[in-house]
Amino acid sequence: MNVDQILRELNGHGVAYILIGGMNFLLRHVPIVTFDVDLWIEDTEENLDRCERALVALRAEWGEADADWGPVAAREPGWLLRQSLFCLTSPYGSVDVFRAVKGLESWAACRSRAYRGETALATPYWGLSDEDMLRSQTALDANEQNQQRIRALKIALNEKRLDRG
Repeated sequence: MNVDQILRELNGHGVAYILIGGMNFLLRHVPIVTFDVDLWIEDTEENLDRCERALVALRAEWGEADADWGPVAAREPGWLLRQSLFCLTSPYGSVDVFRAVKGLESWAACRSRAYRGETALATPYWGLSDEDMLRSQTALDANEQNQQRIRALKIALNEKRLDRG
């Protein structure tokens, strides 16, 4: 997986996104193996267009079913409007694109609290705040929650409170 290449393409195309899920957790807290890059994108027509172009540059592939799986470059513009979650593959790794995230209010509100970070190779990214990561985890059905992540987030948030107090 080449998270830096994925993030560079998104940044280079001006995609408004927040890194969520395991990769955000890995970069900020505990090095737990993750197999994809989860992105919550601003759900506007202009940003969807920028994201589609970035995914083309990443040579991403997607299909609603196995029969129509293929390069997103072959799709008509606007294909990201078809559903709220897309699971894509690319030579740089799997990418999940979310247009909404369960348990979180508006994208803009979460972006205002997002963490501005850099990967080990100095690629900048916006990551979901610890508070919002915890909200999104606890909003999932019990069988979908990552208890290890929830525990680590509670510890990190408690440590932040102690540092401020």
